Amino acid sequence: MSDYIVRPARSADIVGIRNLLQPMVEQRILLGKDLAVLYGAVQEFVVAEADGELIGCGALHVFWEDLGEVRTLLVSDAWLHHGVGRAIVDRLEQNAVTLGLSRLFCLTFEVEFFTRRGFTPIGEQVVDPDVYSQLLRSGDAGVEEFLDLAHVKPNTLGNTRMLKHLN
Repeated sequence: MSDYIVRPARSADIVGIRNLLQPMVEQRILLGKDLAVLYGAVQEFVVAEADGELIGCGALHVFWEDLGEVRTLLVSDAWLHHGVGRAIVDRLEQNAVTLGLSRLFCLTFEVEFFTRRGFTPIGEQVVDPDVYSQLLRSGDAGVEEFLDLAHVKPNTLGNTRMLKHLN
């Protein structure tokens, strides 16, 4: 395997991100995203690239003053177990610190992977009631999953809600 780099995504990467995402959507591991949504979130994404080909991606979505989510993290099958996922999460964590975040959330089937990165499973209430009421208004599916709202339970079935406190 050749070397790879992790870099900020560009708008020209969005179709490639969607193509990486599609098999995971078909397996019902990740939720699908329309191209318009992906283009609108391009600044949240980093991509891993090898020889001009996208081999992985991940996004950092800010929820609140101190809280963000690692979302849409995936690595192509050929590059699994080569440190690509770890490198993407490391870059997203660096971005989170730069933005002033102190906590990162993820919703995942890959509990062992995220546990090795310092994430731990969380219970239901991890923000104070005032922040909770503000977050309820966001309309963002990821925020609703973080809050563990009843109507998103079909999306979260089998997943684990995890949180990491950043240094």
